[in-house]
Amino acid sequence: MEKTAHPQAWLRGLVSGFAVLMLLASSAGYAEDLSLPPPSRKGTLSVEEALSSRRTHRSFQGRALTLKQLSQILWAANGVTAVRPGRQLKTAPSAGATYPIDIYAVVGEGGVESMAPGVYHYRPESHSLRPVTSGDVRTQVAAACLRQMWMAPAPLLIVITGEYGRCSAKYGPRGVTYTQIEAGHVGQNVFLQAEALFLKAGIVGAFEREDLGKTLHIPAAHEPLLVMPVGYPG
Repeated sequence: MEKTAHPQAWLRGLVSGFAVLMLLASSAGYAEDLSLPPPSRKGTLSVEEALSSRRTHRSFQGRALTLKQLSQILWAANGVTAVRPGRQLKTAPSAGATYPIDIYAVVGEGGVESMAPGVYHYRPESHSLRPVTSGDVRTQVAAACLRQMWMAPAPLLIVITGEYGRCSAKYGPRGVTYTQIEAGHVGQNVFLQAEALFLKAGIVGAFEREDLGKTLHIPAAHEPLLVMPVGYPG
């Protein structure tokens, strides 16, 4: 005669199955988004002062940034400044408001207070971060950037990517150029905001795109255009 499964065994199986489902959901990108502190709209450094002191920096301390500093840098890069019917306006100008740029934050071990190391996708519409992959990958990113290892100690690496199709759908081949121009606007925003926070930023445009994309686990359509280390000057 076939025995009936013990209720506790059935419950253990249910819990185990639920744990597997949660693990699969997490690996598929369903981890909970991290809300960022509201950005400030007024700072202590003028635009003129930030422009005057801006330099490309290549030496960084390992000192951690605050979550507020990270929030401010991401908002300055490509955050929402106003909402209009059917669209959002952002800190960087965009051809036809197509907004083909995506921002990824590579956070090192101890790089940002209260944050686990990993790669995060910035969500401008909700001013939040969506975890992409866990672990400190700064060394791998630097290696993909033609082994420019000077950038690895920076607590934060901002990766600016472009999805050409968003802009090209409206402007055809010119959409590629417009997307690259927009990446430059975003990069300057990061430079100036870093200065206003008494931080420094560098900028890198030399990398193996495929290697960098695989390291970051980003969609193939999100082509890396710039990598910007950010932190306290070394």
